[in-house]
Amino acid sequence: MRQSRIVVVGSANMDLVGAATELPRPGETVLGSDFAMVPGGKGANQAIAAVRAGAACTFLGALGSDAFGVTLRARITAAQVDTTHLRVVYGASGVALVMVNAVGENAILVTPGANAAFTGLTGAELDAVRGADVLVAQLEIPVETVTEAASAARAAGTRVILNAAPARQVPAELLAAVDLLVVNETEAQLLAGGGRDDPQALLALVPRAVLTLGGDGAWYVERDGPAVHVPAVAVDVVDSTAAGDAFTAALAVAWGEGREVVDAVRWAAAAGAACVRRFGASVALPSRSEIDALFTP
Repeated sequence: MRQSRIVVVGSANMDLVGAATELPRPGETVLGSDFAMVPGGKGANQAIAAVRAGAACTFLGALGSDAFGVTLRARITAAQVDTTHLRVVYGASGVALVMVNAVGENAILVTPGANAAFTGLTGAELDAVRGADVLVAQLEIPVETVTEAASAARAAGTRVILNAAPARQVPAELLAAVDLLVVNETEAQLLAGGGRDDPQALLALVPRAVLTLGGDGAWYVERDGPAVHVPAVAVDVVDSTAAGDAFTAALAVAWGEGREVVDAVRWAAAAGAACVRRFGASVALPSRSEIDALFTP
């Protein structure tokens, strides 16, 4: 099995993660139990997750000129992600304030910082996209940048996976370049009006889609094919913050290796389950051996 070549275009944040028994309600202060400062952002998480799942991965994004940016670059590079094209822009890096309760539920506030300035892809960045097996993108950076990358990938025959998170409207030009859409229920409802009872509504937008349902698994749908339910892998949940990123990255890696998409979704479900067993975002992303240990064909 050959190694996947993945390019991730997306965000990088410093995650400030606090744990408490319960999440605070508006106006309420609660006493926490643990704190960690770890690299995050959906783009950086998915790039690191792709490498740990066995791919060669290049990350395209932007960091600030602050101390967080220095730390983020060092950590992402140390994870064996190719950061050759990772930009530095003057100002603050992206920051995510993450609160996690005792059952692994979370509330997250993201300030984009340098991510919002990541526009106008260079020739070298576009060449990286064109040379990949799979392009993975999310919506924490300007949608115009995602559209530019996806259009270049489509023209070059590179497969495009869009993890349409956080929930927002997606322009038709971007959807036209997407081969596989990955969304949760909130995102599916916003984009197509469908949810767990109608995952095939997503096929009005894209040729293939995965609707993730947390502990209830995921639906895979494709045009001219039946909907396939992929059960979740039962594990003890500690923190679900990066589960979706582990899932999306593993899906891209497996598809890039030549697996059938349904099989890739099952392997991705194992990756998501392996991720939620640890506290934190990028530090919780599983290795290939951990995914394989939970994978049931």
